[in-house]
Amino acid sequence: MDSSFGCCHPSSLDSFTNHQRANIKGHLIDSNNRSHGIFPSFSPTHSELSLSLRIIDTFSDCFSFNPCNEEKKDKLRLQQLDSVVIESSLSQSIAIITMDASIKNDVATSILHMHISNHPLIKILHHMTFVTSVEAELFAIRYSINQALSKENISKIIVFTNSIHVAKKIFDPSSHLLQIHAIAILNELWQFFSRDSNNWIEFWECPSCLNWHLHKAVNLETKVSNPMLVYPCKMS
Repeated sequence: MDSSFGCCHPSSLDSFTNHQRANIKGHLIDSNNRSHGIFPSFSPTHSELSLSLRIIDTFSDCFSFNPCNEEKKDKLRLQQLDSVVIESSLSQSIAIITMDASIKNDVATSILHMHISNHPLIKILHHMTFVTSVEAELFAIRYSINQALSKENISKIIVFTNSIHVAKKIFDPSSHLLQIHAIAILNELWQFFSRDSNNWIEFWECPSCLNWHLHKAVNLETKVSNPMLVYPCKMS
C-alpha cells in the first residue's frame, strides 16, 4: 500500500519550513483544509469500501434512480414529477427535497428546499470556496440527506436534482475523484437503511430546462445569490 496515504499534502502549510513561510507573499490557502472541514479525509481502508459492507450489495433494494427518458415529452415528465410529490406530500414519514448548486465569482452556492407534511418549508443555503461544481452538487445531496435524517420518523427520502449523474457517483464502487465525499454519504445511508429494511431513498432527475415549479424555485435562488470571495486584509 502506498505509504503516502495519511501524510500531509506536499503543498500543505505543515510541510513548509519557517524560512519558507516567511518568504511567502500574499494570501495562503492550506491545501489540507481546502474544503474548510466540509468533507472528511479519505482512507482507502474505509469500511464502506469493503466488499462485505458495500451498500450496493447489502442494501441494493433501498435506493433507486429515475432519470429522464429522452423519448418522453417534457409535459409527461412534468406530470410524473407532480404525481410523485402529490402522492408523497401527505405522509409525515417522507422528506421531499429539491436541490441545486452553482458557482459564481469563484464561490459555490448550494441550496435545498425540504418539504415534510405538516412542517414548514425548510430552506438551507451554503456557500463554499475552492470546490468544483460537482463537489458543490454532491455536498448539496449530502446535506439534504443529513437534514432529512435529523427529522423524526423519516422512512423515505425523495431527492429531485438536475445532476442525477452526480448522485450515481455515491454508489459507484470503482475508484473516482469523488470517492472521498461519497463515503460520508454512504455512512449516513448505511445507518438509515440498517434501522429499518423498509427505509428508502430515491433520486429523480429534473433538468432545469423543464422549469418544474419546485426545482425552478431553487434554481432561481442560486441565480439570484451573488456571493463575493472576500480575503482578509493584509497589514503592511
